[in-house]
Amino acid sequence: MVSQTEGAFLTLHEFVKEAKGRLSPGNWDYLVGATETETTMMRNRAALDALAFRPRVLRDVSKIDLSGTMLGRKVNLPVMLAPVGGLENFDPEGGAPAGRAAAAANIPVMVSSVSMPGLEPMAAAAGSGPKVFQLYVRGDSAWIDEVAKRAVDAGYDAFCFTVDTAIYSRRERDIAKRFVKPWRQRATGQHFQAALNWDDIKRFKDRFPTMPVVLKGIATAEDAEIAVQHGVEVVYVSNHGGRQLDHGRGATAVLPEVVKAVGGKARVWVDGGFSRGSDIVKAMILGAELVGIGRLYCYALAAAGEAGVARMLEILAEEVHEVLGLLGVTGFGQLDASYLHPVEPLVTPHVHSAFPLTNLSDPGYR
Repeated sequence: MVSQTEGAFLTLHEFVKEAKGRLSPGNWDYLVGATETETTMMRNRAALDALAFRPRVLRDVSKIDLSGTMLGRKVNLPVMLAPVGGLENFDPEGGAPAGRAAAAANIPVMVSSVSMPGLEPMAAAAGSGPKVFQLYVRGDSAWIDEVAKRAVDAGYDAFCFTVDTAIYSRRERDIAKRFVKPWRQRATGQHFQAALNWDDIKRFKDRFPTMPVVLKGIATAEDAEIAVQHGVEVVYVSNHGGRQLDHGRGATAVLPEVVKAVGGKARVWVDGGFSRGSDIVKAMILGAELVGIGRLYCYALAAAGEAGVARMLEILAEEVHEVLGLLGVTGFGQLDASYLHPVEPLVTPHVHSAFPLTNLSDPGYR
């Protein structure tokens, strides 16, 4: 199915330019910024750029299957709309248009607990499509259980705890311009997130044994092993898009050690700088089940709402199709480590280094 915006958007970088033109300076900086020196964000891109492909030729790639799975459920592309707080900054309906576009494309969406229009309306927007609810803990055990029951009743496929936000980071693009996000003004109970620990995960697993649990923010093999010991179904490698701990490693650099530590006992998802079809394929080669995209779909949402997200997913699928075919495979299952080779990155990494045709002479794009 071709989206209504095919003629308006022919490349992914066009969404970046359109979004910048539509967003206020504060909302733009919130979207593209990271914590303090933004080193972790840049390392997300550097880690991806440090991998080159080793293609094979003379193979029949006339028919290519782009599908993947989410917890055993078939999806049209192994990509997920990652949880983003404050989506109402990019569209008046918040995340609902993105949820509808994802459902239409049979792409999973992870719904943030700090984004409008809320748990139940987002479930309705995503309909029968694959969906996960992500929680920032803002209450005690009873409060968590109440939210989880609502998620179960609303038909979510899994429940996610974000585990790398015990301390809220200093995002200096926002601080320097005195930009305070509305949802941050409403936020209370950060001490509950700070107190979250492995005992809480065990208690939740005991309380909701049939609800798959995702831990988002795992950045080491050690914590991946502990997650598996607690029966967690999904270990989600993430550094919050570089928005939490500064001077962390790029997510793609972390992915191999986590996949090895998990040893097939849990599924591994990842996000962090993934902006092109080639990025998706690299993550799949390294052992991810799903690849989360955040800023990328926010650009599309800000640029053209639901139709923008739908068109972005079309272009991303086209890029993935191209990469798989030129690697000489007809599906993700044929890929292995032999298709990657370490190299020295050629491009200085920044938030838009995956889009060289944006106007990089304008510092606002960085």
